[in-house]
Amino acid sequence: MSQLVTAKLRFLRTGPRKVRLVADLIRGRKVQRAIDALTLLNKHAARPVLKLLMSALANAKHNFKIEPEQLRIKAITVDGGPVLKRWMPRAHGRATPIRERTSHINLVLETLAVREPKKNSDSKVASEKKATPDKKAVSDKSKK
Repeated sequence: MSQLVTAKLRFLRTGPRKVRLVADLIRGRKVQRAIDALTLLNKHAARPVLKLLMSALANAKHNFKIEPEQLRIKAITVDGGPVLKRWMPRAHGRATPIRERTSHINLVLETLAVREPKKNSDSKVASEKKATPDKKAVSDKSKK
């Protein structure tokens, strides 16, 4: 069974729509590939997501004694946080609302499943071939 490691980042002062662009890029990847992608990505939200990923790695190493090579990103969700409402003065004494959005990010890492080498099942394949009748034999019976 795989071990799950979680990390959360709350009240990030970046809109969820912008953070989801970065989250979609690393979802399902191995941790090292995700770190490489985030360090090279030219998006403002990449830095906090990278920091969150490093925090999750530290949690895995300290709390569960799991090495980073054994981890992949199982899930990363970006939800909207509270909206800060501001006002911008406009012409003729009017005011326009400005909504400064925040994000909550949940990151879940899981250990990679250890793959066992497949056993040779030559005997099984041979028995399946014997069990299926020949096409000639079937066609000869249908002609009679």
